[in-house]
Amino acid sequence: MAHAALSSIRAAKRTEGITYAVRDIVSLAQEVAKTGKEMLYLNIGDPNKFDFETPAHLIEAVHAAMRHNHNGYSPSSGILSGVEAVRAEARSNGITSILDVFLTSGGSEAIEICLTALVDRGENVLIPYPGYPLYEAVLAKLEAKAKPYFLDEDNGWQPDLDDIRRKIDSKTRALVLINPNNPTGAVYTEQTLRGLLKIAREHGLVVFSDEIYDKMILDPKKHLSTASLDPDAPVITLNGLSKGFLAPGWRIGWGVVSGRQGEMKDYVGAINRILRARLCANHPMQHAVKPALEGQTAFLTETRKKLQRRRDITFEMLNAEGISCVRPEAAFYAFPKLDIPMADEAFVKGLIRETGVVAVHGSGFGEKPGTKHLRVVYLPPEEQLRKAYASLLAYLKKNRK
Repeated sequence: MAHAALSSIRAAKRTEGITYAVRDIVSLAQEVAKTGKEMLYLNIGDPNKFDFETPAHLIEAVHAAMRHNHNGYSPSSGILSGVEAVRAEARSNGITSILDVFLTSGGSEAIEICLTALVDRGENVLIPYPGYPLYEAVLAKLEAKAKPYFLDEDNGWQPDLDDIRRKIDSKTRALVLINPNNPTGAVYTEQTLRGLLKIAREHGLVVFSDEIYDKMILDPKKHLSTASLDPDAPVITLNGLSKGFLAPGWRIGWGVVSGRQGEMKDYVGAINRILRARLCANHPMQHAVKPALEGQTAFLTETRKKLQRRRDITFEMLNAEGISCVRPEAAFYAFPKLDIPMADEAFVKGLIRETGVVAVHGSGFGEKPGTKHLRVVYLPPEEQLRKAYASLLAYLKKNRK
């Protein structure tokens, strides 16, 4: 019996713009690891890969939930105890005009659901450069445009408000801000946040305020929730268990919608239609939300102490000939600038092959044209960090000649 000639299955064009530099670099690192070279990983922000552990009281809460057979579907917006705990924390952070709260499969799903409910094909969203690459990937899938605005390296990586104003057009629907910022570790000032909100209100934009690192402020500064500064502004506040509570693999995040009821009614309805269609987030893990937000936080003090020491090593060592680094104020990332003759992606790939030090090229997070950076994660123990940075600096010296 004759068979039809085999032909390749065409992939959807919407996937062509989807990249994720943090994970994409891993395949090269895996190839190099197979040669037997010692690898020093500074690429993925996963505390549990190093000497950080999920708090025991959260593990016990999930274990108890499983033993009590909370293993079926939950309500689409999340279990009541988790939703109410998130609502209470949002209020304690000064957010007064809460319209909706929902739990999701990590902060990533909250981002995807809220963008999907808002943005049509051909519209655009302002995203920070540098910034978390997921926003750009989701917008590519939606056949919408990610329109970058620049953070100002000479001003502690604060958003450039004038650049934001220049980028807005009739098809702009939302403004994304990541505070504290990944990949720079910057914490935005109240003046900056008020400026961002003013721009958003003037142009009818929804603000996506990604605050996933708010528990990891390393300097004596206070984190401000964006929505607390203007109860009328349409804001989605995003957070979760992954970073501040050292449970990234549990995939539990949340969104808090605030603003004016009449203005946001249709949008909130669209978010909830998507929430219902995807059923629910991981049910047993949702039982960790209440004890996380209302329980003991001694582990956070110790976590921040370790990160402060590692941040200081990073800042000290990555300010040298050919490299300069703005001091991170939060999270566990730094985004040093490179003075090199080649593209930063080529530099990072060579670094991995020759030294086994795995970082991520700055262009994978977005950067001003003509600048070159790399992102490092300073989660590894201090001696590993010193060893990795020494190898990085030696490779940099050799490749600047």
